[in-house]
Amino acid sequence: MGPEDRPARPLYTPTERRRRDSSLWTVVQGVLAPLQFAIFLVSLVLVLRALATDDGLRAAEISVVVKTLALYAIMVTGSIWEKVVFGRWLFAPAFFWEDVVSMLVLALHTAYLAALATGALRGQALLLLALAAYATYVINAAQFLLKLRAARMESAGSHAPRLAEALP
Repeated sequence: MGPEDRPARPLYTPTERRRRDSSLWTVVQGVLAPLQFAIFLVSLVLVLRALATDDGLRAAEISVVVKTLALYAIMVTGSIWEKVVFGRWLFAPAFFWEDVVSMLVLALHTAYLAALATGALRGQALLLLALAAYATYVINAAQFLLKLRAARMESAGSHAPRLAEALP
C-alpha cells in the first residue's frame, strides 16, 4: 500500500473553506498577490537592464527594495490568513511546502536588503543576488498557483482531487 492508495485529504475541510471564504484576509491576499507580481515584473526588467547595460543601477536597487517590502506585506498577511483558516501561523499541512519555499524566498530577499544596507555586495553581485531571490519567488508563486488550481478543482467537483490530479 503506497501513498497513491491512501485517500487524499481535501485541501480544505468544510469548516476551513467557510473560514477562507468569509475572511477579509482572503481578499487581502487576492489583492496583494497580483500587485506583488506586477512589482516583480517591473523590477525584473530594471534589474536585467542594469545587468545588461550597466545603466539604471539605482532604479534597479530601489525596485528590489519595493519588491521586498511587498513580499513582507504578503507574507505577514498570509500568515494571518493561515492562522484564521487553519489555526496555525505557518506550516499548515495544506500549505507546508509552499511555506518552506517561502522561507527561502524571504531569506534571499532579506539577504539582498542586508547586502545593500551594509555594502557587502555592490553592482552586479547585488543584482545577481536579487535574481536568485526572484528565481525562488517564481517557484513559490508557481506552487501557490497550482494550489489555487487544486482548490478550484476541489470546489467544483463532488470529491476532492489529489494535488497530482490538478497538475496539467
